Amino acid sequence: ALPSDTIEGTNAMSAEKSTTERILCLLRPFASNWSGTLSRGDLVIPQREIPRLVQEILESVNAETEDAGEASERDVFQALIDARGRASIQDQVAELRRRFVLLKK
Repeated sequence: ALPSDTIEGTNAMSAEKSTTERILCLLRPFASNWSGTLSRGDLVIPQREIPRLVQEILESVNAETEDAGEASERDVFQALIDARGRASIQDQVAELRRRFVLLKK
């Protein structure tokens, strides 16, 4: 788990938005319409560009997670204790998502 609050005070929501914006900037040159806007299913990516594009997307996501750093065991423990007081499992999960950026391995 990564802390959602960095030194600058950004939260998980803004970090996710920042990552999304960076990925969209990488994809915009491949928009199939002339305006360069993206909507569902309108990307045209030449096959030879796919490995480079995937690498750039991975680097963008990794850069975001490296900036935040890993949460300490104490931070995770405190978040779990605080979340236990929530009414439902869904509320507990929402609390953890609010406090941390959760990544699947």
